[in-house]
Amino acid sequence: MLVAAVLAAIPSFGQTVNSDSWAATDALGRKVRSYEDAPQKKDGKFVAMFYWTWHREENCQPMNISEVLRQHPEALKDYDHPAWGPSRPGCFYWEQPLLGYYSSTDRWVLRKHAEMLADAGVDAVFFDCTNADLTFKDAYEALLETWDKAQKDGVNVPKIAFILNLCPAPTTNASIHEIYKDLYKPRRYENLWFFWKGKPCIMAYPESLDDSSESREIADFFTFRPGQPDYVNGPAPGRNDQWGWLEDYPQHGYVATTDDGGNTRYEQVTVGVAQNTSPDVNGHAGAFNVKDSYGRSFSVRKGFDPRTEGYLYGWNFSEQWDRAYELDPELVFVTGWNEYTAGMWRIPGWNGDPFSFVDEFDWDHSRDIEPNKGWGDRGDVYYLQLVDRVRKFKGMTPAEPATGEKFIRINKFCDWDEVGPYFASYKGNTAHRDSRGRTGDLHYTNKTGRNDIVGAKVARDDEYVWFYVETAERLTPKTDPHWMQLFIDVDRDKATGWNGYDFVVNRVSPGGKAFLEKNDRNIWQWETADKCKYFKKDNRLVIRISRKALGLSDGPLDIEFKWNDNMQEEGSIMDFYVNGDTAPGGRFNFVYKTE
Repeated sequence: MLVAAVLAAIPSFGQTVNSDSWAATDALGRKVRSYEDAPQKKDGKFVAMFYWTWHREENCQPMNISEVLRQHPEALKDYDHPAWGPSRPGCFYWEQPLLGYYSSTDRWVLRKHAEMLADAGVDAVFFDCTNADLTFKDAYEALLETWDKAQKDGVNVPKIAFILNLCPAPTTNASIHEIYKDLYKPRRYENLWFFWKGKPCIMAYPESLDDSSESREIADFFTFRPGQPDYVNGPAPGRNDQWGWLEDYPQHGYVATTDDGGNTRYEQVTVGVAQNTSPDVNGHAGAFNVKDSYGRSFSVRKGFDPRTEGYLYGWNFSEQWDRAYELDPELVFVTGWNEYTAGMWRIPGWNGDPFSFVDEFDWDHSRDIEPNKGWGDRGDVYYLQLVDRVRKFKGMTPAEPATGEKFIRINKFCDWDEVGPYFASYKGNTAHRDSRGRTGDLHYTNKTGRNDIVGAKVARDDEYVWFYVETAERLTPKTDPHWMQLFIDVDRDKATGWNGYDFVVNRVSPGGKAFLEKNDRNIWQWETADKCKYFKKDNRLVIRISRKALGLSDGPLDIEFKWNDNMQEEGSIMDFYVNGDTAPGGRFNFVYKTE
């Protein structure tokens, strides 16, 4: 109790996270745009993401299509090949998600999703309930509970909505009554509802409702936007209340209005990573495992990316975003985050031979943005492309300017009171994982969460640079492995250092002084550059580094940095998404720039 009382008395500098001010460069060397390359933050612009809550079947044994075909390419033409496993349609993943074959009720995963989507500027997620009357209550309950807590911890979590059947159907009536009675009527988690035009939004056909009194309540309660099922880029939608979810380029604008100047304005435009269609089905939905299907590497304007790994570069995704900028709607609907799975079907009407993988297939023919394991350190290229494109669509807020030079006494925390900016990070994200996976024989644990990093500052004078970090609770002993590491990119050039980081502090546990190590190569190989003074007390740590040791002059600074506690896989940049705590998360870096 005494420790808690002491820490409660220590002031925190703040907890407002501005991910717009963070920098990132992907594995292909592409920088996420900064404030200088984006418009000022715009009012009335929203991004929604298609999100799947159905990863929950107990009898589902995940089969990785990409792995099967790498080992058995002949299986592509053999429905009965033993490599496909014993069951059909089965539970086939185009690749393993970075966080494993998780269950949609895994709260550890759901918290990470909340932060990644918030950092990307996503305003809403729409749960896929388009099949029969399935609403996956256990999954959305777990998500709502987790995101409610994350919101209280300072995460600007996306709001939630549902997509029901993509046509008028009796099952819509059943599912909409279920979620209304369970969630909306008792006004549970109202802080997480996505409102549109003054009411909670739902993608559903109102004519599916029956004539009961509760149906009349429902009809008045929601803003309905029925889901347009087809992808074809022909005539405009037949009714002006629909929204799309996926279309071929050039996409339509949905819910058109005309302003006083005679200009057409749109509520919504879809943006997809890829489309499971091809010329032989004339732009309608079909199988992904067919020749010339419109995968990640496809562009209507440019054709197929000829590079061996063209699927990494996102021609399709970029082209679709270009169309969204052209139509400039209120809301962009992105497909999608985490579907990952497809059944192996032999159904007349689908065009695969001898079977169809309809929604997902392989590295090129898939449409998930959530980072994956199969691409190694490139598994987040679409996530960072999303961040970049959202910043252009919604605009950005400028970073808080750095305060002037100041000498910091290493053991006097009061010297930091007037130093800015404060680089905030999320509180409450070091809980341990202990959850079953997608099937009963999969179980995931992760106990690496340790020091919960909540904020940082930087100060400088003409001789030293000081780095300050604070955690939610008292710091663990400095002898812990991988304890409170500071990564610094002094030249903001990703071609130098390990993933751009030219220096690291505390890779080697500190003793009387902390070790500053330098990296002159692009691999995880460090050499001692200097020993630095540091001061640790309760939940705060300060490190002083000489400018000379960092190779910096006494002039202005323009550096990137991040804090990490309890890295597990040394040399893997993707570890920053998974283990311990990282501020800021993933590939993001704080930027400290002085005039």
